[in-house]
Amino acid sequence: MICTSSLLSSQIVLPAALASEYSLTTSTSLPFPTSTLSSEDAQSFLVSSWSLSKGRVQDGAEDLSFVSDPYANGSSSSTTTAVSAASSTPVLQVTYPAGSYSHDTGGAQLYALWNASASAQFQSMLVTYEIAFESDFDWVKGGKLPGLRGGPDPDGCSGGSPANGSNCFSTRPMWRKQGEGEVYAYFLEPQNLCTNSNFRCNSEDYGTSIDRGSFTFQAGQWSQITMLVRLNDPPEAANGQVALYYNNVKAVDQRNLQYRSNPDVNIGGLYFSNTSWATPETVHTYFRNFQIWASTAPSNITAATAQSPSLGRAFGGSAGLQSRAAPEAGSGLGSG
Repeated sequence: MICTSSLLSSQIVLPAALASEYSLTTSTSLPFPTSTLSSEDAQSFLVSSWSLSKGRVQDGAEDLSFVSDPYANGSSSSTTTAVSAASSTPVLQVTYPAGSYSHDTGGAQLYALWNASASAQFQSMLVTYEIAFESDFDWVKGGKLPGLRGGPDPDGCSGGSPANGSNCFSTRPMWRKQGEGEVYAYFLEPQNLCTNSNFRCNSEDYGTSIDRGSFTFQAGQWSQITMLVRLNDPPEAANGQVALYYNNVKAVDQRNLQYRSNPDVNIGGLYFSNTSWATPETVHTYFRNFQIWASTAPSNITAATAQSPSLGRAFGGSAGLQSRAAPEAGSGLGSG
């Protein structure tokens, strides 16, 4: 495991510089209200301001509110130079009630669409935001955080509904026991991907863990997450990329991925999927400063043509892949 402290000597890359490096020239930021809002008013604000899929919060609207920043004057991680200064702007609070175990009983899920024109859809996207886990946050067995998703199916590629190359994909940061971080993804699974020790695949239809323990989340302070996704191109190639920067230091960078087998799958926008697994007491996370950059250009990484899985199917095939692991008991893999 590579802890946050071991990343201190690594190069700091700010999100805007990363966007420039990959020629992501289109950008936006998600609006926040100027005053605190109850869960009911927060839902109305999000529906009217965040361009939500199906015009609604998918799950957990009652667990969302905008509150005063609990760490406005507190410390931030020493690995970043870009964590925002104290602000009077409210932050988005997500509540996980005691005993909750997924977005059905705690946390929240929504899909904020951000598309280019119908003739030129986004194929590369970078999202950055700040997150704070409250000081006494109980990591329990894990939970998922906002990431990116795409494809014509706005409901699949989550909760054990696998990617098939034409329907969807999703990539989300996730925490595990003791705050260990990873990327958790639904996409196609080219042959031999799961023999790579950086990937933990599953014997059922759930997502895969990428580079688990490559960084460690800290509680009681603001930290920054930046995620880059570049879709594979051509569709039969496994040259897609996912990179994650924690406090502006690279923690994950995989460039051998196949998100799609159909060119009609593009990136739709922010997948705010924020769930916790089996928390014994009510806890909260806080979010602020969502920014997104994008481009219609896909990955240009040189890669061999992907081979279809011979013993399994797109994300969640069953028999025979020796490197596959059954979902860990209570790990949260089966919840999204």
